[in-house]
Order: sequence, then C-alpha cells, then structure tokens
Amino acid sequence: MKAVVVAKNGVEILDVEIPIPKKNEVLIKVFSCGLNRADLMVADGGAHGSSGGSGTIVGMEFSGEIIEFGSEVNGFSIGDRVMCSGTSAWAEYAITDWGRVIKIPDNNMDFDVASTLPIALATMHNAIITAGDFKKGQSILIQGASSGVGLMGLQIGKYKGAKIVIGSSTKIEKHNRLKEIGADVVVDSKNSEWVNQVLNHTDGEGVDLIIDQLSGYTVNQNMLATKIKGNIVNVGRLAGGITDFNCDLHALRRINYKGVTFRTRSLDEIRNVYSNMWNDFKNLILEGNFSLPIDKTFEFEDVEYALTCMRENKHFGKLILKL
Repeated sequence: MKAVVVAKNGVEILDVEIPIPKKNEVLIKVFSCGLNRADLMVADGGAHGSSGGSGTIVGMEFSGEIIEFGSEVNGFSIGDRVMCSGTSAWAEYAITDWGRVIKIPDNNMDFDVASTLPIALATMHNAIITAGDFKKGQSILIQGASSGVGLMGLQIGKYKGAKIVIGSSTKIEKHNRLKEIGADVVVDSKNSEWVNQVLNHTDGEGVDLIIDQLSGYTVNQNMLATKIKGNIVNVGRLAGGITDFNCDLHALRRINYKGVTFRTRSLDEIRNVYSNMWNDFKNLILEGNFSLPIDKTFEFEDVEYALTCMRENKHFGKLILKL
C-alpha cells in the first residue's frame, strides 16, 4: 500500500506492507485524513517522546470503511463507514483500537467531514467537561481558538451554556470568523492588554476555565486571567513547553492547573474518553450541531503542500488529505 513515511529529508510516499489488525484492532480502508499540528512534529522526525522518526507513517485522524477486525471487536461490521483516531493514518489502509472507532452517522456526512471530527471532539470533551469540570453559566477562554480543536472548544462552550466564550488568536484577520463560530469575545495573546480585556469582560474576576493550547509565554498571564479557584487545563504547548512559572501567583489565586494528553493514557482510559464523548454528543453530531470548516483539501500525492500549508498557519479550519 501507499503511505506517507518520514524520510531523511522530510516525508515520502512509499510502498509499505498493509498492517494486520490485532485481536482488539480494526483495519480500515482510508478515504480521507485530517491534518493536525501534532502531525508536523512526526513529519519532522518525532518530538516530545513520540515514536516518530525515520520510517514512521504520519497521521492520527482518518475516515474510511472497515475491511477486517480482530476477535475482541464487537459492534462493528465489514463495510461500516467510520471515523477514527490512532497512528500511521496517512496510508491506503490503517489500523486502530476499536475504542477509537466511531460509526459515521447516517445523516449524509461524507468522509471528508468525518475526518475532521474525532480528535477535536474527544480532546475538547475531555478537557472542558471531564478535566475542566465546566458548568452551565461559567465563563471559558480557549487559547489558540483558531485551530481545529480550538474551534470545537468554542462550540462546546456555547452548547454547555457558557456565560461568555472567549477565544484567542494572534491572527487578527481570524477574529471575526471566530465570532461566527461561537466566540463572544476574541483577544490576541501577543497583545499586552489581553488579560485586562478578559478581566473587563468578567467583572474583574477572570474566567472560570482556560483551555490552554499555547503554554509558553501565556502561562503566567493565564493565571492572572483566571478566577480565584478557577481551572486551567493544559492541552497543548504551541507557544513552548518550557517556561518560567510563577508559583506565588499560582498559590495566590488557588488555581487548579491540570495537564492532559493521550500519550500516557492506557487503552482503557482512551476508550473511556471516546465513549464518554459519544454518550454526551451523539445526538448533537447526528443533528449536525458540531462541525468544523474545511479550508483546503489536498490530493494524497500533494502531502508536502498540505504540510507546508499547516506550517504557514494561514488557514482557518481543517486541512484534508484525500486518498
């Protein structure tokens, strides 16, 4: 089969063996893949303890049809249309654990749309509802709101009845579009006044919950923008993974600071994340209430252009790789 493989000078499309599913896995004929920022780290040779490196197949989000599954897999049939997350997704065939497989709703959803949803939905449900313990009437700030995951966070905040949904983006040209997706207020985290803007919109108290996809230079500012005894959930580190941390400020504001990642979760934990998300959001997905804009679609052989587009960060919404 053809697959996008990490090579010495970037990525190449190579012929590799079709994977064989283990007893807990599903084999899918892939039709569409969603691009995520973490894919860049793998494509560039691996980072943050991932298994990336030369020979690694890139990709973590995809949709397609089931063609085979292992003996422990129940509830699926050959030919089911599904959306999935996993590893080694940018290929003609991919395998993943059954707990990361979701049947595509029978509501005319196509494979491209389906490939935009699994990671954004699972990540933000876990961050906002499980780790963030978000409640109706609270306020929420999504740092890095113009990413696919961030755009889903805005929508979930609205659905959960947030008093105010604030998004951040350093791209001023994206601010109005974030408001169209669900943000009541948009700030620029590179603007020194953004904390004061958040405080002005929250009666001087700060927000109840920050979903932080940036970290880096925002860490101490985030604590200033969070309500006393509020929550910060560290989802990503797009602005840097190592930074100065004001321990006095953390204690003074009595902030609950939590980190989340899929990389150190067990299979059972990941299955629970996806199961909880689907139990809460199934009807909303069936009704089309949660969706992500697709900015560009690339043919499989144009994967280098797709990665370049992701690096330039000029798109709004998802980038798709079609097979």
